[in-house]
Amino acid sequence: MGKSALIVIDMINTYDHPDAEHLIPSAESVVPVVSTLLERARRRDVPVIYVNDNFGEWRSHHGELLDKVLSGPHARLVKPLVPDDSSLFVVKARHSIFFETPLGYLLNQQGVDRLVLCGQVTEQCVLYSSLDAHIRHFDVTVPRDAVAHIHADLADAALRMMERNMGAQVCDSDELWN
Repeated sequence: MGKSALIVIDMINTYDHPDAEHLIPSAESVVPVVSTLLERARRRDVPVIYVNDNFGEWRSHHGELLDKVLSGPHARLVKPLVPDDSSLFVVKARHSIFFETPLGYLLNQQGVDRLVLCGQVTEQCVLYSSLDAHIRHFDVTVPRDAVAHIHADLADAALRMMERNMGAQVCDSDELWN
């Protein structure tokens, strides 16, 4: 197995979007798991890359996005996941972490060939990102307890699709970097 990177998808979030009320309970359950994954990855010098929606704020940078989120009503969901000084940050505009972003180039420069995807939303951004990673010949791992969903049934189907159709390893987070 080659070099891995932990990809944190859309966890720097205001939760003021449609379906947020359905996402928040699931996000609350994955925040501690993602926080633990972040600690373990950092201890092992695994690159951590946040790939996050920009909320249509094209002139902002990740610090401004973080400030906005931490001053909002759902800051408790973000505080445990704040990027550290060694974390990398890529802003995305659509569902996939690769669509119109420099992520592929960044991963190549870092020598990464295995992506561990965590974050939200399992049946949307995580699924599309897994597919785009697969067609770019990255190995993909998705810890099922570190991805939040809006619809549990669709999330279960998405995880099965990632595993079956994209060759993703779907596992529990405690199987990673212990």
